[in-house]
Amino acid sequence: MIALRIALLTGMLTASAAFAQTYPTKPVRILVPFAAGGNTDGIARIAADWLGRAFNQQVLVENRPGAFGTIAVDALIKSPADGYTLLMAAHPQAVTVPLMQAQRTYDPQKNFAPISIVGSNPFVLGIHSSVPVNTVREFVEYAKARPGRINYASGGSGSMGHLSGALFATRAGINLNHIPYKGGGPAVKDLLGGQVHMYFGNFSEFVGHAESGRIKVLGVSSEIRGTQRPDLPTIAESGYPGFKTLTWNGLVAPAGTPSEIIERIASEVQKMMRDNAASQRLINIGVDPWGSTPREFAEAIKSETALWGAVIRDAGIRLD
Repeated sequence: MIALRIALLTGMLTASAAFAQTYPTKPVRILVPFAAGGNTDGIARIAADWLGRAFNQQVLVENRPGAFGTIAVDALIKSPADGYTLLMAAHPQAVTVPLMQAQRTYDPQKNFAPISIVGSNPFVLGIHSSVPVNTVREFVEYAKARPGRINYASGGSGSMGHLSGALFATRAGINLNHIPYKGGGPAVKDLLGGQVHMYFGNFSEFVGHAESGRIKVLGVSSEIRGTQRPDLPTIAESGYPGFKTLTWNGLVAPAGTPSEIIERIASEVQKMMRDNAASQRLINIGVDPWGSTPREFAEAIKSETALWGAVIRDAGIRLD
């Protein structure tokens, strides 16, 4: 019996390894939980282009927007765990959306097989030019003197801009009013118009407006300064150590996908990060190239779930 079990196990491992060596033998699709044209869509298309050439096979991007990304997630977890359906998950789908659902429809740590974080985006704290401050500390003092009178915009309830603002208010000990919008574009528009005082946005959303002086950028939310504006201090170094928020995008497969397939795709993503032309394409759209291992991605999901679970619970944030 022992010999039979060993033979069966050996056969299974051999078959799995052979499958990984021949994968893929047909087109692969990457689901995107947002409409075409956004940041996640752009990252997915850059990755699809690289993987398609690496695998000598079509890698198609399929946009499945709606319901906070859960439409795309549902399509992923109902697909065969064979490596032919992947999801370019943004941070909310991999971490925060299930935490904000009254009834959880999925669990990223159980339903996803993490492959690799492709890239990350820190947030920039931007304020309207009329606010008479120039540093993060000065803004906090300004807000403390006006409790309940400072409005901050976000791209929607439950978005990372919303959560970043909530975490900032908690760490800084200030009272901010959250004003949700249907996307970053409308939020920036009202920031420019002075209807709101503050917004945590992407570098790309602030570039032209900061240069013209219509918006003042005070700090970046990552642990280290961003490659796009290395002169801009982090919020942590501005007097709030430990403050860190960022969003990332990573490829995941359905749980149960063979580890050999996961490792093969992850290896190609890591090769993409070492290619100057490919990594520059990510930088050009405001993304810091990453290329994590599957284990690192799984640990990121776990640690971020612990962090944001506390923030969401304390702020009482729920999805409509």
